[in-house]
Amino acid sequence: MPNSIADKETSMSPSKQEMTRFSDLPSSRAAAAPDAPCIADASAALSNSDFHLCVLRAAGVFETHGIKAGDVVALMLPNQAEFVVAMFAAWHLGAAMTPINPALTQKEASHQIVDSRAKLLINSTGEAVVAGVTTLPATAQKDGPRHEGKPVDDPSALALLIYTSGTTGLPKGVMLDHANIEAMTEMGREGLQITSADHCLLILPLFHVNGIVVSVLTPLASGAHVTIRRRFDIDTFFADIERLRPTFFSAVPTIYTMLGALPSDVRPDVSSLRYGVCGAAPASAELLTGFEARYGFPLVEAYGLSEGTCGSTLNPVDGVRKAGTVGLPLPGQKIAIADGKGAHLPPGSTGEVLVAGPNVMRGYLNQPDATAKTIVNGWLHTGDIGRIDDDGYLSIVGRLKEMIIRGGENIYPKEIEDVLVEHPSVLEAAVVGAPDERLGEIVVAFVSRRPGATVTVDALNAHCASRLARHKLPAIIHIIESLPKNAVGKIAKPVLREQVRGQ
Repeated sequence: MPNSIADKETSMSPSKQEMTRFSDLPSSRAAAAPDAPCIADASAALSNSDFHLCVLRAAGVFETHGIKAGDVVALMLPNQAEFVVAMFAAWHLGAAMTPINPALTQKEASHQIVDSRAKLLINSTGEAVVAGVTTLPATAQKDGPRHEGKPVDDPSALALLIYTSGTTGLPKGVMLDHANIEAMTEMGREGLQITSADHCLLILPLFHVNGIVVSVLTPLASGAHVTIRRRFDIDTFFADIERLRPTFFSAVPTIYTMLGALPSDVRPDVSSLRYGVCGAAPASAELLTGFEARYGFPLVEAYGLSEGTCGSTLNPVDGVRKAGTVGLPLPGQKIAIADGKGAHLPPGSTGEVLVAGPNVMRGYLNQPDATAKTIVNGWLHTGDIGRIDDDGYLSIVGRLKEMIIRGGENIYPKEIEDVLVEHPSVLEAAVVGAPDERLGEIVVAFVSRRPGATVTVDALNAHCASRLARHKLPAIIHIIESLPKNAVGKIAKPVLREQVRGQ
């Protein structure tokens, strides 16, 4: 597929320094600065040498249970240092890791364990989930002899199996090899300007690629260190910032919305923070600008997906940040906008977002047809709808599967959602399509109020009418206590769509 003037690629390539080999990272960090901090959680603080020793002992345990190069280790753990240790231990042996949400039911977890052909499961209790798969508690990692063999160094080896959310069927395993994650972390390090002086506070779940790549791999590959929290806690978050003095963290728009809605007398000391990364779902310009005005540090919005090893665009840390866009391509990546036939479109056009670069996945595990439909001529078809402006900044306007077609008119939910959250009483908004016999679909909106605020449906209708064309106006607006969220903290639109279909 030929490139067009809509293809945007940064002129810079990933850092010219030698690519980080994650199989050897614990050793190299320990050799360079043995006593420097590496990983900490609520119960332990590991220096570089401590971390290296823990990885070798865990690798020794894994090896005694038959794990070797090409195998898969499943981690069904909450956010804790043992998760990171086990991941690097698997890589030391040449095995891949698949992270499992510890909140999944046995049936849900079984699909991922069986589909990935995991030979070993590490969870909190050691209780078996699937018959025939060896299961160990996380504490067992500490009891093994040091593994004495050299780490396996193979960029083509599978590193991560990340399972998609499964909103349209059973989750698929996204295959990311070491070359993918090495390229991604170099891009992230350059784009986010992370150095050994940085300190990341991890609050997103480690079963998600964002938590693994942005908050663990990129800082560790940069010589920085990481403090892990089990989950985001609005009651303790700013106390952690003041006490731990991190330089950055990554979160989803829902978290920033909650922090932005705190009482006006909440004025924490956030002087250590260089920025917060905002990703996983589009954020409104009002949220981004309002948050920075209140707390004094910028939010750099990013965009990506698991199939692209987490990130593809980023608003510059230094330079022009366009609120409401998701920024420019990361170093070494290209983005394009395509029509329904895959032809690239000029700047300003709306169509499907395509991504190309060394970060694009190997494919979906055991699903060649799905892989072929998703990666075409080297371009990853994201399923997101966007547009690229003349400066190369990408804006996301919705998902192909979420687009509402009302009487033949294409309606992008994000445009309506952005209008709704402009209302001073609205905390969050989500828009979905509902079946309609006459028009095909109609627009249905769900909103939650800011704490202490009041608003009526009539007021919201008037607010929308002054800002949107008539065909985009919500036919129904539901004011509810809070919007449903998935395990990562994103608004769960499938739940809302099922609700409107049921009505």
